[in-house]
Amino acid sequence: MSSGSSVLFDAPGPRARRLQNIISIIALVLIAAGVVWVVVTLAAPRESGGITLPGMFDPSRWNIFVDPAVWRVIGRGVVATLQAAAVAAVGAIALGIVFSLLRSSRIAWLRIPTAWVLEFFRGMPVLLMMLFILLVASTGAFWAVVIALILYNGTLIGEALRAGLASLPRGQREAALSVGMREFQSKMLVEFPQAFRQMLPIIVAQLVVLLKDTSLGYIVGYEELIRTTMNQMAAFYGNRYLFSLFAVTLVIYLAINLCLSWFARWLSRRTASGGRKVKTGEADPGTADPTSSIRLADADADADESRGRGGR
Repeated sequence: MSSGSSVLFDAPGPRARRLQNIISIIALVLIAAGVVWVVVTLAAPRESGGITLPGMFDPSRWNIFVDPAVWRVIGRGVVATLQAAAVAAVGAIALGIVFSLLRSSRIAWLRIPTAWVLEFFRGMPVLLMMLFILLVASTGAFWAVVIALILYNGTLIGEALRAGLASLPRGQREAALSVGMREFQSKMLVEFPQAFRQMLPIIVAQLVVLLKDTSLGYIVGYEELIRTTMNQMAAFYGNRYLFSLFAVTLVIYLAINLCLSWFARWLSRRTASGGRKVKTGEADPGTADPTSSIRLADADADADESRGRGGR
């Protein structure tokens, strides 16, 4: 087997590569045609009530953004979104840690009820949870959004951490118990830090979803970014600026989420490299190649076997 071949699939031959290139070119042409059609459609003037309105890219639809007051209002919406997301993120991580410990407990009267609670919160829509908290507990819009996001995302983060604990080798716990640690000490001091570091990119990705779910606060009256721009400002300035406000809102969300995604990738590289700085083009253990974990496991098995022979 050549060094460049994969253990999971055979390298494509000339005919397969040619077919892949043809399909890629066709897909690019279709995507480019779709983008051109969207741009032309938006730029074309349109009739509304017997009046010809300019296209969406006409400067008259964007002149409100030269007013600093508009950006101050948008800024308040961004701050409200980030504030709810930050509080909910901290609470969801804390709740996820508690859920993961209870769900992985060997005590049945802790593990089984926790599983029922997790299934309930995972199956309940976030918006319905917000409405329930707002109507029943009368917490106000902010805390209705935050508590609902904590409960829903805390269950998902807890399941991710539990999966991380379950994926650890049994030797980690056995080694901790052999040196005199109790089972809870082994889980908190030995197993859980490894599981948390292993699942950290997944947790950050879930926090990106949490940030986007703050937009559901629009329904319960929380003045986050979408309610500020697409409801209040659109009502004040009129439907003429609806697309402009939509585009600005979209760009802001994309900028925030792309920054969080970049942070998740950077965090994944840092945790995989043990905190050392990784040079550009250098392969990180477990991230550069999908089959690297297989090769690392084989190498560990060979090392254990050689140590076992040496100890005889």
